[in-house]
Amino acid sequence: MEWIILALALAAVGLLVLLYNRLVALRQVTNQAWADVEVQLKQRHDVIPNLVATVKGYAGHERETLEAVVRARNAALSAQGPEAAGAAEGALQGALRQLFALAESYPELKANTNFLELQRELSELENRIAAARRFFNNAVQEYNTATEQLPMVFLARPLGFAPRGFFELGEAERAATQAPPEVKF
Repeated sequence: MEWIILALALAAVGLLVLLYNRLVALRQVTNQAWADVEVQLKQRHDVIPNLVATVKGYAGHERETLEAVVRARNAALSAQGPEAAGAAEGALQGALRQLFALAESYPELKANTNFLELQRELSELENRIAAARRFFNNAVQEYNTATEQLPMVFLARPLGFAPRGFFELGEAERAATQAPPEVKF
């Protein structure tokens, strides 16, 4: 009888260790995914001053638009966590849209090799950011699901495994993606 009790106790401890290790692994995947998002965002933030400087050379009197981009970049740089970063990055995306719309008014700027290269680089970064965001949100979904399912729900909260927030589109970016495209003939 004592052996059976000992075997059950060892099995229970083994199960707890396995569940805890699973939660740790999921948390680490989520942390790594967020670090990947931050790397992509930093690269975008590093390109923006060059883009603004290039546009300033052609459209220096469009100060308000250029300053809005710089303010949005600074806000995005100081954002902490996925929720705040999502809102700040959405505002930055809107400011960049205004900057590119401004460029349409300056044919010499649109033809500038440096501007075109920066625009291409920014477009590639946007694609990489979107992929990193999808991976991060998937990791958060798996982590949050695991922390809420039985039997891990009994371990997660007492051991400090709190739910994580998603990196969602900011309001400006969400509105832009929901607006129908304008078609003119």
